[in-house]
Amino acid sequence: MKLLIVEDEPNLLSIIRKGLSEKNNDVSVALDGTTALEMIINYNFDVVILDIMLPDINGIEICRRLRAAKNYVPILLLTALGTTENIVTGLNSGADDYLVKPFKFSELEARIAALSRRSNQEHKPNDLIQIEDLEIDSNAKSVKRNGELIQLTAKEFKLLHYLARNAKTILSREKILDNVWDINFDMNTNVVDVYINYLRNKIDKPYQVKLIHTIKGLGYIIKS
Repeated sequence: MKLLIVEDEPNLLSIIRKGLSEKNNDVSVALDGTTALEMIINYNFDVVILDIMLPDINGIEICRRLRAAKNYVPILLLTALGTTENIVTGLNSGADDYLVKPFKFSELEARIAALSRRSNQEHKPNDLIQIEDLEIDSNAKSVKRNGELIQLTAKEFKLLHYLARNAKTILSREKILDNVWDINFDMNTNVVDVYINYLRNKIDKPYQVKLIHTIKGLGYIIKS
């Protein structure tokens, strides 16, 4: 895989770069946000490993700028901040996954592989899902309801897409975390509920027919 590490802490950068290079990855590095943005725009990477705390443009802002520019390269955020609020902020900026420092290299490697695998799956052609008047286009990363375009963040889109691909199936919070975030959160986290609420406000609230349902004690389901 072609990987970009954006990290300004020399020791950690060296460890990550050495470990990933030894796994036969093509590894590039950037020490600041400005350089990282230029490299991501000009080169194709399979996954970007992005530290939040950078000397100029922080990782959150980098995510926002890339997603605003319709650049959907898979991004794994690295940070020492692991509260639910910080996790939600990071993911809501457009990041695909979130790894709290310190971490085991094996976990980093697994997360990178999962992001690359899912990205390849999501870019398969002819992936158009329709439920009632809701249309989800995986290739264009667009969502419409009753013909009206609905703006979603990258994480909101992934959650909706996962629910829709499993329409009429009850999905537990654990399954959603595993398939949408690829991370083993503390099961007490409410990040899934937070994002379900985000989706409901955009997908259901403006319309009479509700599609996203809570099955008490079991999880969530999308159906007509």
